[in-house]
Amino acid sequence: MIAPEHDRLPAGTTSPQEHFSADWLSLRQRLDGRSRSHCLTGLAAEWLAARPGAHGGPCGIVDLGCGSGSNLRFLAPRLPGPQRWRLVDHDPTLLALARRHAATLRDASGARLAIEARCRDLSPVDDGLLEGADLVVASALFDLVSRPWAEALVAASAARHQALLFTLSVDGDWAFLDATGERLEDDEDAAVRALFQAHQCRDKGLGPALGSDAPAVLAAAMADAGYRVESAATPWHLAAGEPEHRPLAEQLLQGWHDAALEQAPGEQARLQRWHLRRLDGLASGVLGLTVGHRDLLALPPLPARGA
Repeated sequence: MIAPEHDRLPAGTTSPQEHFSADWLSLRQRLDGRSRSHCLTGLAAEWLAARPGAHGGPCGIVDLGCGSGSNLRFLAPRLPGPQRWRLVDHDPTLLALARRHAATLRDASGARLAIEARCRDLSPVDDGLLEGADLVVASALFDLVSRPWAEALVAASAARHQALLFTLSVDGDWAFLDATGERLEDDEDAAVRALFQAHQCRDKGLGPALGSDAPAVLAAAMADAGYRVESAATPWHLAAGEPEHRPLAEQLLQGWHDAALEQAPGEQARLQRWHLRRLDGLASGVLGLTVGHRDLLALPPLPARGA
């Protein structure tokens, strides 16, 4: 089975078994950091700070599908220490890059991180994946996985009293924005979005993928497992006419076109016209983009001190 990674091309546009471009990872990292919920990260930090009183030792954190380490770079300086990270990914090149980044990082108190890298698949959900963790994290992963795998992960983490912080899960919403930031909509956009959403649900290696249903499925599984669940909308906003946003916007547009074409190859001419029209709007600075995401934090009850 594959091990999807969070630092990847537009959701649903490629198999997660492929390698992902360093350029794409760089393009999205700053926007990810600006978009994700700092409030939920703060709540996770508070929970970790309280938990060591129950068992002592470093805070154990597992990053599923760590890619080049974007999630690690965001979270490590915002979480209490000492920290012991397990980075999990199937791609040895990206895993090595994540380890190099980790060497420069410090926790919230300024201490170095303890790092373990495991090059493996995300299935099965076993002790080798989750052992020793207080907090399990993943970013932009869950649209690729199946309902059974996601529910198995939540159940296994709940049995171990682990907190979960799953960020930047796509919710299926995207739209073009005008120069004032207002949403634009037409029938062609809606048709392409429907094809894209259908493409997201193809089997990516862990069974039929959740696609845009991922946030709702995760939240329900977390609640059923007894977690206290917090949720926050974390959309990307790429403003019209912003030069720094244009490369990422163009890559997103290309990804949506390619996924729609794979889903409906008989619509090539129509999709090409749509793609060129929207590409021209991005290039001329009259169009921006918004892409919906959601962050989820699941907190188990803290164990009683001395337990």
